Amino acid sequence: MKKYNTWQNRVFDFCVFLLLLILGLSCLIPLLHVIALSLSSKTAALSGKVTLWPVELTFTPYKVLMTDHKFMQAMWISVQRVVLGGAINLVLTVITAFALSQDESDFPARKVYMWFMIFAMLFGASLVPWYFVIKATGLMDTIWALVIPGALPVYNTILLMNFFRNLPKEIKESAMLDGITPFQMMMRIFVPLAKPAIATVTVFSVVFHWNNFFDGLLLMNTPSNMPLQTYIQTLTNTTVSVMSSSLTPAEIEALTSLKTFNAAKIVVASLPIVIFYPFMQKFFVSGLTLGSVKE
Repeated sequence: MKKYNTWQNRVFDFCVFLLLLILGLSCLIPLLHVIALSLSSKTAALSGKVTLWPVELTFTPYKVLMTDHKFMQAMWISVQRVVLGGAINLVLTVITAFALSQDESDFPARKVYMWFMIFAMLFGASLVPWYFVIKATGLMDTIWALVIPGALPVYNTILLMNFFRNLPKEIKESAMLDGITPFQMMMRIFVPLAKPAIATVTVFSVVFHWNNFFDGLLLMNTPSNMPLQTYIQTLTNTTVSVMSSSLTPAEIEALTSLKTFNAAKIVVASLPIVIFYPFMQKFFVSGLTLGSVKE
């Protein structure tokens, strides 16, 4: 019976490993194909010869992409959005989550604010009122229009609040006996202990601000103020603007292949998140697990 269980466990482990391998390859293969396509020549891309490695290696799409000042300006706007939006999200989320994690004896109106936030999360305003409110506040065509409307992510707040509420109450009681103020308690005790959960909500905020393009389409009237993802969406499918006079005629001709150029855009636009995520991964799983369930 013991040998049978060992054999059964090995078969089960192999099936799980095979399933995970298939899922991993299903995510990795499309990415490798896009990278190979961006490094291949126009002829190879149009003839469908490119699979998982470059054919007739060329860096022309990346060269033109890096010399296009509109693309670089859009990337700079996205960087500003991530920094400003992420910082605002982090500060407001921590403060709100800390307040809502307190007992009703310390914060009598806790339930009122909690139900208000849940209602706002489940029944958000439609697109038209959202647009007119932002327009009425004078935020249109500014970087603040991209960060202020989503300044307090409700889901992230609830996630961090549950993490705070799971911390031992003895820590809070000991701190109060030492005469610590609520702000000092939040900064010196709760925030250091909540690093995994804070890293989790930070990942959520950064990915949201970097990948979101729809609000840029609605709120940005000047092309130079558009974030990167919005700029990529608005590029025409027939022509490409070449900003550098150092390109040879052959290189300019290669740009007529939108397949390779679009692949290069996808790679460059995805690179910051691909670099950022591994540094936060060790906090991500533990923070998501610990903050998602309240005892």
